[in-house]
Amino acid sequence: MINNIYSHDNATIKHIRQLTKRKYRQKNSQYIVEGIRIVRDAIENNKKIECVLFCEKLYETSGGEELIKNLIEKNIKIYQVPNKIFMEICDTQNPQGIIAVLPYELYNLDQVLNEGKGLFLVLDRIQDPGNLGTIIRTADAAGFDAVLLTKGCVDLYNLKTIRSTMGSVFHLPIINVGETKEIITFLKSENIRIISTSLNTNKYYDEVDYNGRVAFVIGNEANGVLKEVLENSDELVKIPMIGKAESLNASVAASIMMYEAVRQRRNQKI
Repeated sequence: MINNIYSHDNATIKHIRQLTKRKYRQKNSQYIVEGIRIVRDAIENNKKIECVLFCEKLYETSGGEELIKNLIEKNIKIYQVPNKIFMEICDTQNPQGIIAVLPYELYNLDQVLNEGKGLFLVLDRIQDPGNLGTIIRTADAAGFDAVLLTKGCVDLYNLKTIRSTMGSVFHLPIINVGETKEIITFLKSENIRIISTSLNTNKYYDEVDYNGRVAFVIGNEANGVLKEVLENSDELVKIPMIGKAESLNASVAASIMMYEAVRQRRNQKI
């Protein structure tokens, strides 16, 4: 069933508008996603959808009408609003006409660490939402078991972050874990080797064995990995810089590291 809303002052509209701000997302443990593909991804991955907001423009977008029928079949709350109200809430310049509200997903860290292949990514104060989303997408593609976000990372549920994950936010555990040095100490106590990127080492990233249980630490875009974490790491590695660039984008560096682990494990099976 589709319910129509015509007023800016409607309680549902006010609530969804508030979810564009981090403090309200945290207060309500809810976030929003925007666009046909990611709403469809949420359905296909059996994620709980609290409600959906759409406008007439959705019917003009390929796959829009079919998506609404799917949502109706699943008895999800659906609200239709005028285009003007929708445009005041959406985050994209050329919206497809649909927004969904989802609850935060909570994971048990102990359980996550003891499942899968033993491949983990620790992000140390990553600030750019596009970087965070791209790293999560690559971790998903590379088959990593979890992405651990330390205190100081950009909000996972930032709309730009969610958009950059291209749906990978639904595919693997992403967990806020507090201070970087504390999670590193905990991972080491769980017999997980810590591999950090650093310019102050003679070892290249492809000279270290990544088989077994390992966690890669990717540092802040401007300052790199915390000194205390570097001192507590099992291995420090660097990516060769042959040209004149001084550094790599954090998401590029993370991708290179993750796919070296993939390469090594594939070679073991051959």
